[in-house]
Amino acid sequence: MSSKQKIIYLGPEGTFAFCTAEKRFAGQYEFVPATTIRGVFDGVSKDRLSLGVVPIENSSGGTIYETVNQLVDQSFGLFIQESLSMNVKLALLGKNKEGIQVIYSHFAPLVHCENWLRSKFPNAQLSEEKSTATAVLRASKEENTAAIGTRDAAKKYNLTVLEFPIGEENMQNITQFFVVGHEKALLRPGDNLKTSFVVVLPNEPGGVVNFLEPFKDEKINLSRIISRPIWGQPESYVFLIDILGTEQEEKVKVAVEKAGKVAISMKNIGSYPTTEAYASE
Repeated sequence: MSSKQKIIYLGPEGTFAFCTAEKRFAGQYEFVPATTIRGVFDGVSKDRLSLGVVPIENSSGGTIYETVNQLVDQSFGLFIQESLSMNVKLALLGKNKEGIQVIYSHFAPLVHCENWLRSKFPNAQLSEEKSTATAVLRASKEENTAAIGTRDAAKKYNLTVLEFPIGEENMQNITQFFVVGHEKALLRPGDNLKTSFVVVLPNEPGGVVNFLEPFKDEKINLSRIISRPIWGQPESYVFLIDILGTEQEEKVKVAVEKAGKVAISMKNIGSYPTTEAYASE
């Protein structure tokens, strides 16, 4: 049995979550795949020494709401420890370029490459899978299919790289990931820092505006604000909010104190560094 700490990621091996985790943590951890984002959070919650790597946003496909749902579900008690990202370059993988009837991938690559796919393979069905790796695995077992994934995945699943790179020319395809764990991150001066909050606001006119006003007054930038319905409470919402900076800064501390008085509840779920995007293979 391995004595290394675990990185639990959205698998199987070969997903962009795996590639990002490997670039960040290679040699330090044992990598353990989970079949769903919920599975990542479940696995980390049961092992205090482990960390999880989950996608939160793709620049083409948008927000990964399954991750948002788990972050705002406070039953896990986990903190965001780091923000990682990858500049994803995609490949079309398959056995043969002729006769392709179905193209599999995760929804974000399908969105990013849709125009390219429609022009190259107008008669092919685009079919969503849980991850790029599961898409490649499926294409490896079926005839007249292809998948969008990494060139490394082609080697693993014995497929051919039919075209690379694919998608819109000159358009970056950045996927952002959160590293989650039981402890708060150790912050260093000079890091590019953000803080995330889970917030419940009163369902009344001006509730959101009143909450945001202190951040405007203190000139604090909000980089993300996402609402999700509260289960079992119609027309009630919980928000995931990211700001630039941390409560170690006086202006952030002042804004958070004022905004907290407006909110029904407001919990800091992590102050963490953000890093430059890795390049995919």
